[in-house]
Amino acid sequence: MLAWVYLFLAGMFEMSWPTGFKLAQMSEHKVLWVTFSAIGMAISGIFLYLAQRSIPVGVAYATWAALGATGTFILGIFYFQDASTLAGWLGVALIVMGIVFLKLSISA
Repeated sequence: MLAWVYLFLAGMFEMSWPTGFKLAQMSEHKVLWVTFSAIGMAISGIFLYLAQRSIPVGVAYATWAALGATGTFILGIFYFQDASTLAGWLGVALIVMGIVFLKLSISA
């Protein structure tokens, strides 16, 4: 169970690097936000490493990437005024469903 907590944390920190890069583009404090991105990437990698001790690498990586992509998509809509389209939300739903099927495949 702890491995899944690590994986969730890895996915949450995965969102920090594209968010930091976006903030760097919008700010005069570019070095600060790029540094934020690099630190977030490192923390995300550490948690992914810890999760992969117990979770198969394919499932861990796919889940990590999906959490990061889904979270970044949602952050983009709510904080950066990115487009919110039915097709975009359908894509996110398909990503989430894929992760559910992967999780079910290792539980069987």
